[in-house]
Amino acid sequence: MAEDRPIAPTVAPHPVAPAVAPRPVAVVILAAGAGTRMKSDLHKVLHPVAGQPMLLHLLAAVEALAPERIVVVAGARREQVAAAVAGRATVAVQEEQRGTAHAVLAAHGELAGFDGDVLVLFGDAPLVTTATMRRLLEALDDATGVAVLGFRPADPAAYGRIVAEADGRIARMVEFKDATAAERTVDLCNSGVLAVRAAELWPLLAHVGNANAAGEYYLPDIVALADRPGCVIETDAAEVVGVNSRAELAAVEAAWQTRVRHRMMTAGVSLVAPQTVWFAHDTVVGRDVTIEPNVVFGPGVRIGDGTTIRAFCHITGATIGERAEVGPFARLRPGAELGTAAKVGNFVEIKAATLGAGAKVSHLTYIGDASVGAGANIGAGTITCNYDGFFKYRTTIGAGAFIGSNSALVAPVTIGDDAIVAAGSVITADVAPGALALARGSQTVKPGWATRFVAAMTAKKAGK
Repeated sequence: MAEDRPIAPTVAPHPVAPAVAPRPVAVVILAAGAGTRMKSDLHKVLHPVAGQPMLLHLLAAVEALAPERIVVVAGARREQVAAAVAGRATVAVQEEQRGTAHAVLAAHGELAGFDGDVLVLFGDAPLVTTATMRRLLEALDDATGVAVLGFRPADPAAYGRIVAEADGRIARMVEFKDATAAERTVDLCNSGVLAVRAAELWPLLAHVGNANAAGEYYLPDIVALADRPGCVIETDAAEVVGVNSRAELAAVEAAWQTRVRHRMMTAGVSLVAPQTVWFAHDTVVGRDVTIEPNVVFGPGVRIGDGTTIRAFCHITGATIGERAEVGPFARLRPGAELGTAAKVGNFVEIKAATLGAGAKVSHLTYIGDASVGAGANIGAGTITCNYDGFFKYRTTIGAGAFIGSNSALVAPVTIGDDAIVAAGSVITADVAPGALALARGSQTVKPGWATRFVAAMTAKKAGK
């Protein structure tokens, strides 16, 4: 009704100033280090965290900024890097590693003509978030020349130091090797990550020298060279930790897992023993899901609301519907799809197979390259024999079918709706809906035979 409508204001609103369009952004990711401490043929930045290369973790966070250009600076094994970022970023080459300023300068050609803000990141520090990147970019204004990401680690060790005023303005930045004893007592450290306007970056880099203990061209030196003061934006030390060794890779993995476990529980997922559950970079879990201890998720897993994942399961590339139950000790491989309220029990493996709503595969069973209808029950020890040594074949099990224990279904084969396969059968031909299939040898019973055999063998062993 008209009288229920809100009354329009009679006072004209204040005029709103037009929004200022954000400056375009370009991102330079430094990944030219040799990574010798990794002792690996794989480029350092391509070692995985949560099932995804470190560099691609960082690239995903960068892409959320919608940057105009992304350049990855690579050196040794650059063909590996180029393959990993193909279609998502361009690769610039730093033939000789002469410091971080020299590395950024290698990206100049790829950023020719770009007029905006440049964000510099490190490919071996994959946990920097999009939110932190935005904070750095937003800190650039008419009064700030360079915005630097700082942190306060528990042990400052050999990190470069930032001497800053209370308002965040940078008074001095110094590498540890060149720091005085007093400067080494400062606990605000330089992550190396920074943002600067492109129009200022290239002239500043041209003036960076290498008169330092390492004889290298340091990117942080542009802060002191800039006409306007730099500022420091602080973040948690765990966000900027870098990887130079396998041990540090494990530490980054642990930090990532801790962050995601907390996020999962905040979103309504119950983790019985959080520290024992390992997620992949793209794991999607619904609300009111319970995950018991010692569960590992590989890439490509989606879990519906209300499902329970019991202990000691390994799940990769699987889609699990609502109110399903998996495990304990189950393995779901790529292509496994479980319908609503389906059940996969202990020591069951599912691969490239679908289970309809309410279907049960409870014990000691392999279901591969198969379709299992709604409400079907697969007995213990059943195997779908899907491979003849050359090709894979599918098994189709209809809705409501019952497969007796210790059965082998030799694909390609179809078991009709509501059919029954007797325990111990080897099925090589289709079974019609509602039929009973019995495929096993007939049983012969010889009364007293076992008693006589045992007596004879006992006497023979005794030498009588």
